[in-house]
Amino acid sequence: MATVPALWAGAAPVHAAELVMVEARGCPWCVKWHRDLGAIYPKTAEGKRLPLRVVRLENLPADLRFIKNLRYAPTFVAIACGREVGRITGYNGDDMFWGELSTITKRLTPAC
Repeated sequence: MATVPALWAGAAPVHAAELVMVEARGCPWCVKWHRDLGAIYPKTAEGKRLPLRVVRLENLPADLRFIKNLRYAPTFVAIACGREVGRITGYNGDDMFWGELSTITKRLTPAC
């Protein structure tokens, strides 16, 4: 995961909305997501609207402990105004990811 060292600290800038990627140690699908989309995601409209924050399931930051039922990695949780607004469980390729993320972003409101 050397490609995202600044994000691993879990202390990402505060945004009105963000996409939290919850990873687990040894997760091959997490590695695949980073290889497939990690460099592209921040450049997309979705990435600008929901900046990515990567955290570990084994060490969830205190400000995210309100997120419940995290069982699988990766899990992508869209947070807006301090609450969960959508979730993508697992990664099975970019088509599935972008389709589900599009559905989530349509539910976002401009302001808290």
